[in-house]
Amino acid sequence: MSHWYNAAMETVFSSLAVITIVAAVVPLVANRIPNKLVPETVLLLIAGAVLGPYALNIVSVSDAVSLLSELGMAFLFLLAGYEIEPKNLTGRQGRSSIITWFVSFAMAMAIIMALTGAEIGGIGATAAAIALTTTAIGTLMPILAERGILGTRVGDLVLSYGTYGEILPILAIALLLTARAKWVTVIVLLVFAAIAIIVGLKAKRFRRVGNRAYDFMVDRADSGSQTLVRSTICLLICLVAVSARFHLDSILGAFAAGFVLRYVVPEGNHSLEQKLEGIGYGFLIPLFFVVSGAGIDLSAIGAKPFMLVVFIVLLLVVRFVPILVSLRLGRETRGMRWYDRVTVAFYCTTALPLIVAVTNVAVSAGAMDSATASVMVAAGAISVFLMPLLASVCQRVVVE
Repeated sequence: MSHWYNAAMETVFSSLAVITIVAAVVPLVANRIPNKLVPETVLLLIAGAVLGPYALNIVSVSDAVSLLSELGMAFLFLLAGYEIEPKNLTGRQGRSSIITWFVSFAMAMAIIMALTGAEIGGIGATAAAIALTTTAIGTLMPILAERGILGTRVGDLVLSYGTYGEILPILAIALLLTARAKWVTVIVLLVFAAIAIIVGLKAKRFRRVGNRAYDFMVDRADSGSQTLVRSTICLLICLVAVSARFHLDSILGAFAAGFVLRYVVPEGNHSLEQKLEGIGYGFLIPLFFVVSGAGIDLSAIGAKPFMLVVFIVLLLVVRFVPILVSLRLGRETRGMRWYDRVTVAFYCTTALPLIVAVTNVAVSAGAMDSATASVMVAAGAISVFLMPLLASVCQRVVVE
Protein backbone atom coordinates (compact mmCIF):
# COMPACT_ATOMS: atom_id res chain seq x y z
CA MET A 1 0.00 0.00 0.00
CA SER A 2 2.79 2.38 0.97
CA HIS A 3 4.71 1.57 -2.22
CA TRP A 4 1.62 2.25 -4.36
CA TYR A 5 0.99 5.53 -2.53
CA ASN A 6 4.58 6.68 -2.97
CA ALA A 7 4.48 5.83 -6.68
CA ALA A 8 1.23 7.73 -7.12
CA MET A 9 2.59 10.78 -5.29
CA GLU A 10 5.75 10.65 -7.39
CA THR A 11 3.62 10.77 -10.56
CA VAL A 12 1.50 13.62 -9.20
CA PHE A 13 4.43 15.79 -8.14
CA SER A 14 6.38 15.03 -11.31
CA SER A 15 3.41 16.27 -13.36
CA LEU A 16 2.99 19.31 -11.12
CA ALA A 17 6.69 20.10 -11.45
CA VAL A 18 6.42 20.10 -15.25
CA ILE A 19 3.24 22.18 -15.15
CA THR A 20 4.78 24.80 -12.84
CA ILE A 21 7.87 25.00 -15.06
CA VAL A 22 5.61 25.60 -18.05
CA ALA A 23 3.66 28.25 -16.11
CA ALA A 24 6.89 30.04 -15.18
CA VAL A 25 8.38 29.94 -18.68
CA VAL A 26 5.28 30.84 -20.72
CA PRO A 27 5.22 34.56 -19.74
CA LEU A 28 8.84 34.86 -20.91
CA VAL A 29 7.98 33.22 -24.22
CA ALA A 30 4.83 35.32 -24.69
CA ASN A 31 6.85 38.48 -24.05
CA ARG A 32 9.24 37.58 -26.90
CA ILE A 33 6.41 37.37 -29.44
CA PRO A 34 6.04 40.70 -31.30
CA ASN A 35 3.10 42.82 -30.16
CA LYS A 36 2.05 40.03 -27.75
CA LEU A 37 -0.19 38.60 -30.46
CA VAL A 38 -0.29 35.17 -28.82
CA PRO A 39 -1.91 35.25 -25.35
CA GLU A 40 -0.27 33.28 -22.56
CA THR A 41 -3.44 31.18 -22.34
CA VAL A 42 -2.84 29.81 -25.84
CA LEU A 43 0.75 28.86 -25.04
CA LEU A 44 -0.41 27.06 -21.90
CA LEU A 45 -2.99 25.08 -23.90
CA ILE A 46 -0.40 24.18 -26.56
CA ALA A 47 2.08 23.08 -23.90
CA GLY A 48 -0.58 20.90 -22.29
CA ALA A 49 -1.48 19.27 -25.62
CA VAL A 50 2.17 18.52 -26.43
CA LEU A 51 3.12 17.30 -22.96
CA GLY A 52 -0.15 15.49 -22.22
CA PRO A 53 -1.11 11.81 -22.48
CA TYR A 54 -2.04 12.05 -26.19
CA ALA A 55 1.44 13.24 -27.22
CA LEU A 56 4.67 13.08 -25.16
CA ASN A 57 2.85 11.75 -22.06
CA ILE A 58 5.03 13.74 -19.68
CA VAL A 59 2.09 15.30 -17.83
CA SER A 60 -0.22 12.73 -16.26
CA VAL A 61 -3.73 13.96 -15.41
CA SER A 62 -4.37 12.06 -12.18
CA ASP A 63 -7.30 12.63 -9.84
CA ALA A 64 -5.18 14.94 -7.69
CA VAL A 65 -4.09 17.04 -10.67
CA SER A 66 -7.68 17.12 -11.96
CA LEU A 67 -8.89 18.41 -8.58
CA LEU A 68 -6.35 21.25 -8.67
CA SER A 69 -7.43 21.97 -12.24
CA GLU A 70 -11.05 22.22 -11.10
CA LEU A 71 -9.97 24.67 -8.40
CA GLY A 72 -8.15 26.65 -11.08
CA MET A 73 -11.31 26.83 -13.16
CA ALA A 74 -13.26 27.88 -10.06
CA PHE A 75 -10.79 30.69 -9.37
CA LEU A 76 -10.96 31.77 -13.01
CA PHE A 77 -14.72 32.20 -12.87
CA LEU A 78 -14.67 33.69 -9.38
CA LEU A 79 -12.44 36.48 -10.69
CA ALA A 80 -14.54 36.78 -13.86
CA GLY A 81 -17.76 37.13 -11.87
CA TYR A 82 -16.13 39.66 -9.55
CA GLU A 83 -15.04 41.86 -12.49
CA ILE A 84 -18.53 42.12 -13.96
CA GLU A 85 -20.55 45.22 -13.19
CA PRO A 86 -24.30 44.46 -12.73
CA LYS A 87 -25.17 47.52 -14.85
CA ASN A 88 -23.66 45.77 -17.87
CA LEU A 89 -26.13 42.89 -17.47
CA THR A 90 -29.33 44.86 -17.07
CA GLY A 91 -31.35 47.36 -19.05
CA ARG A 92 -31.57 47.52 -22.83
CA GLN A 93 -28.04 46.18 -23.34
CA GLY A 94 -28.66 43.20 -21.10
CA ARG A 95 -31.86 42.32 -22.96
CA SER A 96 -30.03 42.64 -26.27
CA SER A 97 -27.31 40.26 -25.07
CA ILE A 98 -29.88 37.69 -23.96
CA ILE A 99 -31.85 37.85 -27.21
CA THR A 100 -28.63 37.57 -29.22
CA TRP A 101 -27.65 34.39 -27.40
CA PHE A 102 -31.02 32.76 -28.09
CA VAL A 103 -30.71 33.72 -31.76
CA SER A 104 -27.24 32.13 -31.80
CA PHE A 105 -28.56 28.95 -30.19
CA ALA A 106 -31.47 28.67 -32.64
CA MET A 107 -29.07 29.13 -35.56
CA ALA A 108 -26.68 26.56 -34.12
CA MET A 109 -29.42 23.95 -33.64
CA ALA A 110 -30.72 24.50 -37.16
CA ILE A 111 -27.25 24.18 -38.72
CA ILE A 112 -26.26 21.11 -36.66
CA MET A 113 -29.48 19.29 -37.53
CA ALA A 114 -29.11 20.20 -41.21
CA LEU A 115 -25.51 18.96 -41.33
CA THR A 116 -25.97 15.79 -39.30
CA GLY A 117 -29.62 14.90 -39.81
CA ALA A 118 -30.05 14.83 -36.04
CA GLU A 119 -33.45 15.18 -34.44
CA ILE A 120 -34.56 17.93 -32.10
CA GLY A 121 -33.77 16.97 -28.53
CA GLY A 122 -30.83 14.73 -29.39
CA ILE A 123 -28.13 15.15 -26.74
CA GLY A 124 -25.28 15.13 -29.26
CA ALA A 125 -26.81 17.84 -31.46
CA THR A 126 -27.85 19.93 -28.45
CA ALA A 127 -24.38 19.66 -26.92
CA ALA A 128 -22.75 20.77 -30.18
CA ALA A 129 -25.17 23.71 -30.45
CA ILE A 130 -24.46 24.82 -26.89
CA ALA A 131 -20.71 24.56 -27.52
CA LEU A 132 -21.03 26.82 -30.56
CA THR A 133 -22.77 29.57 -28.57
CA THR A 134 -20.37 29.86 -25.64
CA THR A 135 -18.14 32.80 -24.82
CA ALA A 136 -15.10 32.12 -22.66
CA ILE A 137 -15.48 35.21 -20.50
CA GLY A 138 -13.25 33.73 -17.79
CA THR A 139 -10.52 33.02 -20.34
CA LEU A 140 -10.95 36.48 -21.88
CA MET A 141 -10.52 38.38 -18.61
CA PRO A 142 -6.69 38.14 -18.43
CA ILE A 143 -6.43 38.87 -22.18
CA LEU A 144 -8.62 41.97 -21.87
CA ALA A 145 -6.63 43.09 -18.82
CA GLU A 146 -3.30 42.61 -20.65
CA ARG A 147 -4.54 44.77 -23.52
CA GLY A 148 -6.05 47.52 -21.35
CA ILE A 149 -9.60 46.92 -22.63
CA LEU A 150 -11.35 46.38 -19.29
CA GLY A 151 -13.28 49.47 -18.27
CA THR A 152 -13.63 50.78 -21.83
CA ARG A 153 -16.82 50.84 -23.90
CA VAL A 154 -15.57 47.84 -25.89
CA GLY A 155 -14.66 46.02 -22.68
CA ASP A 156 -18.08 46.65 -21.13
CA LEU A 157 -19.84 45.25 -24.22
CA VAL A 158 -17.58 42.19 -24.27
CA LEU A 159 -18.50 41.58 -20.63
CA SER A 160 -22.21 42.00 -21.36
CA TYR A 161 -22.42 39.65 -24.34
CA GLY A 162 -19.73 37.39 -22.91
CA THR A 163 -21.33 36.95 -19.51
CA TYR A 164 -24.61 35.81 -20.99
CA GLY A 165 -22.59 33.71 -23.44
CA GLU A 166 -21.27 31.91 -20.35
CA ILE A 167 -24.27 31.86 -18.01
CA LEU A 168 -26.97 30.88 -20.51
CA PRO A 169 -25.00 27.90 -21.89
CA ILE A 170 -24.44 26.74 -18.30
CA LEU A 171 -28.19 26.90 -17.70
CA ALA A 172 -28.78 25.16 -21.04
CA ILE A 173 -26.48 22.33 -19.97
CA ALA A 174 -28.46 21.95 -16.75
CA LEU A 175 -31.83 22.02 -18.50
CA LEU A 176 -31.17 20.21 -21.80
CA LEU A 177 -28.34 17.77 -21.07
CA THR A 178 -29.70 16.16 -17.94
CA ALA A 179 -31.60 12.95 -17.30
CA ARG A 180 -33.86 14.46 -14.65
CA ALA A 181 -37.19 16.10 -15.39
CA LYS A 182 -37.04 19.68 -16.60
CA TRP A 183 -39.31 20.94 -13.82
CA VAL A 184 -37.03 19.37 -11.23
CA THR A 185 -34.02 21.13 -12.78
CA VAL A 186 -35.86 24.46 -12.76
CA ILE A 187 -36.62 24.04 -9.06
CA VAL A 188 -32.99 23.11 -8.37
CA LEU A 189 -31.75 26.20 -10.20
CA LEU A 190 -34.18 28.42 -8.30
CA VAL A 191 -33.10 26.91 -4.98
CA PHE A 192 -29.43 27.43 -5.89
CA ALA A 193 -30.13 31.06 -6.87
CA ALA A 194 -31.99 31.59 -3.59
CA ILE A 195 -29.04 30.20 -1.61
CA ALA A 196 -26.59 32.50 -3.44
CA ILE A 197 -28.87 35.53 -2.87
CA ILE A 198 -29.29 34.74 0.83
CA VAL A 199 -25.52 34.35 1.25
CA GLY A 200 -24.96 37.68 -0.48
CA LEU A 201 -27.57 39.51 1.60
CA LYS A 202 -26.29 38.07 4.86
CA ALA A 203 -22.68 38.93 3.99
CA LYS A 204 -23.68 42.45 2.94
CA ARG A 205 -25.55 43.01 6.18
CA PHE A 206 -22.64 41.56 8.19
CA ARG A 207 -20.32 44.09 6.57
CA ARG A 208 -22.71 47.05 6.80
CA VAL A 209 -23.73 46.61 10.43
CA GLY A 210 -20.23 45.83 11.64
CA ASN A 211 -19.33 44.08 14.88
CA ARG A 212 -16.35 42.65 16.67
CA ALA A 213 -16.09 39.73 14.27
CA TYR A 214 -16.10 42.01 11.22
CA ASP A 215 -13.60 44.41 12.80
CA PHE A 216 -11.37 41.45 13.61
CA MET A 217 -11.53 40.22 9.99
CA VAL A 218 -10.57 43.67 8.65
CA ASP A 219 -7.75 44.10 11.18
CA ARG A 220 -6.29 40.67 10.42
CA ALA A 221 -6.78 40.85 6.64
CA ASP A 222 -3.09 41.45 6.01
CA SER A 223 -1.73 39.33 8.83
CA GLY A 224 -0.86 35.67 8.92
CA SER A 225 -4.57 34.92 9.34
CA GLN A 226 -5.47 36.45 5.93
CA THR A 227 -9.08 36.53 7.09
CA LEU A 228 -10.63 38.11 3.98
CA VAL A 229 -8.86 35.70 1.65
CA ARG A 230 -9.94 32.73 3.74
CA SER A 231 -13.54 34.00 3.81
CA THR A 232 -13.56 34.46 0.03
CA ILE A 233 -12.18 30.98 -0.57
CA CYS A 234 -14.75 29.62 1.87
CA LEU A 235 -17.50 31.37 -0.13
CA LEU A 236 -16.12 29.96 -3.38
CA ILE A 237 -15.75 26.37 -2.20
CA CYS A 238 -19.14 26.34 -0.46
CA LEU A 239 -21.06 27.58 -3.52
CA VAL A 240 -19.15 25.17 -5.79
CA ALA A 241 -20.00 22.38 -3.33
CA VAL A 242 -23.68 23.38 -3.40
CA SER A 243 -23.70 23.36 -7.22
CA ALA A 244 -22.04 19.94 -7.20
CA ARG A 245 -24.56 18.69 -4.65
CA PHE A 246 -27.36 19.79 -6.99
CA HIS A 247 -25.57 18.17 -9.95
CA LEU A 248 -24.95 21.53 -11.60
CA ASP A 249 -21.74 22.58 -13.33
CA SER A 250 -19.15 23.88 -10.87
CA ILE A 251 -18.69 26.95 -13.08
CA LEU A 252 -22.13 28.13 -11.96
CA GLY A 253 -21.09 28.03 -8.30
CA ALA A 254 -17.81 29.83 -8.99
CA PHE A 255 -19.53 32.50 -11.08
CA ALA A 256 -22.12 33.00 -8.34
CA ALA A 257 -19.32 33.42 -5.78
CA GLY A 258 -17.80 36.17 -7.90
CA PHE A 259 -21.15 37.96 -8.19
CA VAL A 260 -21.72 37.69 -4.44
CA LEU A 261 -18.25 39.06 -3.72
CA ARG A 262 -18.85 42.03 -6.05
CA TYR A 263 -22.22 42.66 -4.37
CA VAL A 264 -20.67 42.62 -0.91
CA VAL A 265 -17.69 44.78 -1.98
CA PRO A 266 -19.13 46.94 -4.81
CA GLU A 267 -16.33 49.48 -4.54
CA GLY A 268 -13.68 46.77 -4.77
CA ASN A 269 -10.80 45.88 -2.46
CA HIS A 270 -7.41 46.27 -4.12
CA SER A 271 -5.50 44.30 -1.49
CA LEU A 272 -7.93 41.38 -1.62
CA GLU A 273 -7.95 41.42 -5.44
CA GLN A 274 -4.16 41.25 -5.57
CA LYS A 275 -4.07 38.28 -3.22
CA LEU A 276 -6.79 36.37 -5.08
CA GLU A 277 -5.09 37.05 -8.41
CA GLY A 278 -1.80 35.90 -6.89
CA ILE A 279 -3.33 32.57 -5.87
CA GLY A 280 -5.27 32.17 -9.12
CA TYR A 281 -2.96 33.45 -11.84
CA GLY A 282 0.14 32.49 -9.89
CA PHE A 283 -0.65 28.78 -9.75
CA LEU A 284 -4.15 27.39 -10.11
CA ILE A 285 -5.35 29.07 -13.34
CA PRO A 286 -2.22 28.28 -15.43
CA LEU A 287 -2.50 24.70 -14.16
CA PHE A 288 -6.12 24.58 -15.35
CA PHE A 289 -5.17 25.66 -18.88
CA VAL A 290 -2.28 23.19 -19.12
CA VAL A 291 -4.55 20.35 -17.96
CA SER A 292 -7.24 21.48 -20.43
CA GLY A 293 -4.67 21.32 -23.20
CA ALA A 294 -3.63 17.86 -22.04
CA GLY A 295 -7.15 16.66 -22.84
CA ILE A 296 -6.75 17.45 -26.54
CA ASP A 297 -6.09 14.37 -28.69
CA LEU A 298 -3.76 15.65 -31.41
CA SER A 299 -4.06 12.45 -33.47
CA ALA A 300 -7.86 12.77 -33.53
CA ILE A 301 -7.50 16.31 -34.81
CA GLY A 302 -5.07 15.12 -37.50
CA ALA A 303 -7.61 12.52 -38.57
CA LYS A 304 -10.44 15.08 -38.85
CA PRO A 305 -8.91 18.39 -39.98
CA PHE A 306 -11.96 19.29 -42.05
CA MET A 307 -14.22 18.98 -39.00
CA LEU A 308 -11.90 21.30 -37.11
CA VAL A 309 -12.16 23.96 -39.82
CA VAL A 310 -15.94 23.54 -40.05
CA PHE A 311 -16.39 24.01 -36.32
CA ILE A 312 -14.32 27.20 -36.31
CA VAL A 313 -16.33 28.55 -39.25
CA LEU A 314 -19.56 27.67 -37.45
CA LEU A 315 -18.37 29.60 -34.40
CA LEU A 316 -18.07 32.67 -36.59
CA VAL A 317 -21.46 32.10 -38.21
CA VAL A 318 -23.53 31.48 -35.09
CA ARG A 319 -21.73 33.74 -32.60
CA PHE A 320 -19.77 36.46 -34.43
CA VAL A 321 -22.48 37.36 -36.95
CA PRO A 322 -25.47 37.68 -34.51
CA ILE A 323 -23.42 39.83 -32.11
CA LEU A 324 -22.25 42.06 -34.96
CA VAL A 325 -25.84 42.47 -36.20
CA SER A 326 -27.07 43.15 -32.66
CA LEU A 327 -24.46 45.88 -32.19
CA ARG A 328 -25.37 47.42 -35.53
CA LEU A 329 -29.09 47.49 -34.73
CA GLY A 330 -28.90 48.41 -31.05
CA ARG A 331 -29.98 51.93 -30.19
CA GLU A 332 -27.02 52.46 -27.85
CA THR A 333 -24.39 50.79 -30.03
CA ARG A 334 -25.29 51.62 -33.64
CA GLY A 335 -23.25 54.83 -33.38
CA MET A 336 -20.06 52.94 -32.50
CA ARG A 337 -17.19 52.80 -34.95
CA TRP A 338 -17.50 49.74 -37.14
CA TYR A 339 -14.16 48.31 -36.06
CA ASP A 340 -15.14 48.56 -32.39
CA ARG A 341 -18.24 46.49 -33.16
CA VAL A 342 -16.13 43.95 -35.03
CA THR A 343 -13.67 43.84 -32.13
CA VAL A 344 -16.44 43.09 -29.62
CA ALA A 345 -17.86 40.35 -31.86
CA PHE A 346 -14.45 38.71 -32.32
CA TYR A 347 -13.70 38.68 -28.60
CA CYS A 348 -17.12 37.19 -27.83
CA THR A 349 -16.50 34.33 -30.28
CA THR A 350 -13.73 33.00 -28.04
CA ALA A 351 -15.02 29.64 -26.81
CA LEU A 352 -13.28 27.71 -24.04
CA PRO A 353 -13.40 26.15 -21.40
CA LEU A 354 -17.17 25.55 -21.36
CA ILE A 355 -16.77 23.42 -24.49
CA VAL A 356 -14.84 20.96 -22.31
CA ALA A 357 -17.81 20.67 -19.92
CA VAL A 358 -20.35 20.31 -22.73
CA THR A 359 -18.43 17.62 -24.59
CA ASN A 360 -17.76 15.70 -21.36
CA VAL A 361 -21.51 15.47 -20.75
CA ALA A 362 -22.17 14.33 -24.32
CA VAL A 363 -19.38 11.73 -24.28
CA SER A 364 -20.52 10.38 -20.89
CA ALA A 365 -24.05 10.01 -22.28
CA GLY A 366 -22.73 8.10 -25.31
CA ALA A 367 -24.07 10.80 -27.66
CA MET A 368 -20.64 11.91 -28.91
CA ASP A 369 -17.41 10.01 -29.54
CA SER A 370 -14.19 11.14 -27.85
CA ALA A 371 -12.51 11.95 -31.18
CA THR A 372 -15.24 14.45 -32.10
CA ALA A 373 -15.08 15.90 -28.59
CA SER A 374 -11.30 16.39 -28.96
CA VAL A 375 -11.81 18.22 -32.25
CA MET A 376 -14.40 20.52 -30.67
CA VAL A 377 -12.14 21.25 -27.69
CA ALA A 378 -9.26 21.92 -30.09
CA ALA A 379 -11.44 24.33 -32.08
CA GLY A 380 -12.28 26.11 -28.84
CA ALA A 381 -8.57 26.29 -27.98
CA ILE A 382 -7.80 27.71 -31.43
CA SER A 383 -10.53 30.30 -30.96
CA VAL A 384 -8.71 31.51 -27.82
CA PHE A 385 -5.80 32.35 -30.10
CA LEU A 386 -7.57 33.26 -33.31
CA MET A 387 -10.42 35.52 -32.16
CA PRO A 388 -8.38 37.85 -29.89
CA LEU A 389 -5.74 37.93 -32.63
CA LEU A 390 -8.29 39.01 -35.25
CA ALA A 391 -9.67 41.60 -32.82
CA SER A 392 -6.18 42.95 -32.19
CA VAL A 393 -5.29 43.01 -35.90
CA CYS A 394 -8.54 44.82 -36.71
CA GLN A 395 -7.78 47.56 -34.19
CA ARG A 396 -4.13 47.83 -35.24
CA VAL A 397 -4.89 48.08 -38.97
CA VAL A 398 -7.40 50.87 -38.40
CA VAL A 399 -5.08 52.82 -36.08
CA GLU A 400 -2.18 52.56 -38.51
